[in-house]
Amino acid sequence: MRIAVVGATGRIGAKLTENLLAKGHSVKALSRGGPALDALVAKGAEPFLGSFDTGTGELSTFFDDADAAFLMVKTIWGSEDLHGHYPSVALRFFDALRNSPVKLVVNLTGMGSEVSGNTGHFQGFHILDQILNRLRDIKLVHLQGGWFMQDLSGWIDSIAQHDRIGWSLDPNVKTPWVAIQDIAELAAKEFDTPTDQHRSVKQLGIDYTMTEIAAIISRALGTEVDYRFIDRSDREVEAVFRKRFGTLGRWVYDNDTLAALNDGLVKFHDDRPELRTTMEEFVKDTLRPLIEKARTDGVKPETFLTWSSHS
Repeated sequence: MRIAVVGATGRIGAKLTENLLAKGHSVKALSRGGPALDALVAKGAEPFLGSFDTGTGELSTFFDDADAAFLMVKTIWGSEDLHGHYPSVALRFFDALRNSPVKLVVNLTGMGSEVSGNTGHFQGFHILDQILNRLRDIKLVHLQGGWFMQDLSGWIDSIAQHDRIGWSLDPNVKTPWVAIQDIAELAAKEFDTPTDQHRSVKQLGIDYTMTEIAAIISRALGTEVDYRFIDRSDREVEAVFRKRFGTLGRWVYDNDTLAALNDGLVKFHDDRPELRTTMEEFVKDTLRPLIEKARTDGVKPETFLTWSSHS
């Protein structure tokens, strides 16, 4: 099968591309170039320069000779276009795919993409899926990924300096977490055994509360790490965030995201594919070495997460 991979040099795309090449698929790799793309080309990928995230390159021809495609949108956390990025990229996908020979699309979306309304970060995934669903002649598999385990690295300095994780997710709320290598592996399997369904959704993640994650980290480090709930209705917390760490727009965006989780609007069902990587394995093999290194690197510039973990 000839597969066009969007974001081929990213954390997930590179692993997926290598997986597909190893299985004998022909891969057309979209990237803005650089050593990471060169490495994939050396392994047999065909390069295509461009980016759906920025709209650069001859994107209208990217899918012209492909049987299938993998799509994902890069989350640009520092962007002020918090709600406009996903729709813009989704429309570029739609325009490039609608007259292409592609018959199967595996779309990496996110939890909550089936929920409409004001859900913060998850709202973009909903719009993405709805636009892609207009591709009537293409079979679509929506892979709803949970939080990436790798993104726990945002608390490395908090743990290294204060033995604490501070966030505004209710301590009793379970949310799904998935390792990026597992996403790549499961995405590759979708191309090995193409679906017969016109539209299907698969949710990827293992449920943990933040308190459970803190306990797992504690056991791995041999040091007590606790979880601190940050009340975002506290005006002092908001004032510190807006003065030192972000804008009002980002504050509201994050509030909507966390409210969607804390209120149970966004959650996974129980019927999910089995994942290879547990939180215990990820913490022991990946997170613990990073925390230990951070403890010897010295104090880093304060972020909202580190401020939340000690103030």
